[in-house]
Amino acid sequence: MNGLPDQRIDLNFDDNRLLPMLYGEHDRHLARIENQLGVSLISRGNTLTIAGPAESAETARSALDALYERLKRGMAVGTGEVDAAVRMATGTGGALRDQTLATLSRGEVAVRTRRKGAITPRSPMQATYLQALAESEMVFGLGPAGTGKTYLAVAQAVAMLTTGQVDRIILSRPAVEAGERLGFLPGDLKEKVDPYLRPLYDALHDMLPAEQVKKRLESGEIEIAPLAFMRGRTLGNAFVILDEAQNTTPMQMKMFLTRLGEGGRMAVTGDISQTDLPAGTKSGLREALDILQGVDGIRFVHFTDVDVVRHPLVARIIRAYDRFDSQTKAARRPAAPRNGNGDGAASDPAGEGAP
Repeated sequence: MNGLPDQRIDLNFDDNRLLPMLYGEHDRHLARIENQLGVSLISRGNTLTIAGPAESAETARSALDALYERLKRGMAVGTGEVDAAVRMATGTGGALRDQTLATLSRGEVAVRTRRKGAITPRSPMQATYLQALAESEMVFGLGPAGTGKTYLAVAQAVAMLTTGQVDRIILSRPAVEAGERLGFLPGDLKEKVDPYLRPLYDALHDMLPAEQVKKRLESGEIEIAPLAFMRGRTLGNAFVILDEAQNTTPMQMKMFLTRLGEGGRMAVTGDISQTDLPAGTKSGLREALDILQGVDGIRFVHFTDVDVVRHPLVARIIRAYDRFDSQTKAARRPAAPRNGNGDGAASDPAGEGAP
């Protein structure tokens, strides 16, 4: 081996005014791509040279082309968009890569809100999710924290409210006690449950100006309530979101899903690997996945750690916990009984026999 890079690609850009935004302050966007893909990026005038392993160089080219196209269309490029472009260009090829990058560069799958403007997907699965939210009456968004399940559902709900496609938004969460009993927390009922609903308030304030959020909450156009408040209601012409659905019981889940009324939409989000239910209690979300597969009009979108759009460390933490869970389950699995010929499975890894 001579240590030389496998491939060299020259990108020529026709609008020098866009290059500072493409490269980032002090070339921080280029440095980010270099670190993630293991390539070298050298700029000279309106030419950017990519050098590195062939696959990584092609990925960098696709990502940079998509980001430049986004800038030409008047859309912003920040570190989030840089990470999204690399994520969408990695691990795919041909038409699939072009299709997923188009969602970022051309805003083909986007939600438009009053405060944030166009919200575009930052992973191929987010693009699938946004498409499902726009087309289907009931969507389950499933996967680990940081994949944008709730955030994108709230964005779609706000967009449909402001364009008159629905009359109201209803956001709900199960108020599961995590170490503290509600009765011992200070304040009235609203003050007791508001901490459980805070992530929904945060998402709303990201989509709408504060005065609009306040006005719509007061008028009832937007309602944020614990799951228990949904019983007995029929929610027509509303976009209804159930967050943290893994913490519902089967009875609560059935109750919620059957609230859907004429002209309504529902989004159910959760992570079945993280439940706060008492030991031995079955998750309503897990049961719903078993029961509702194949039901016409319901879409299931499954996110994984590769779709995490928070700090890159979050994805690594999720993978570490998944490995630990797999190893723990393997260690607890009882050894297979020996057969009559004296053959048997390997000894229990923990040095213990079957219970």
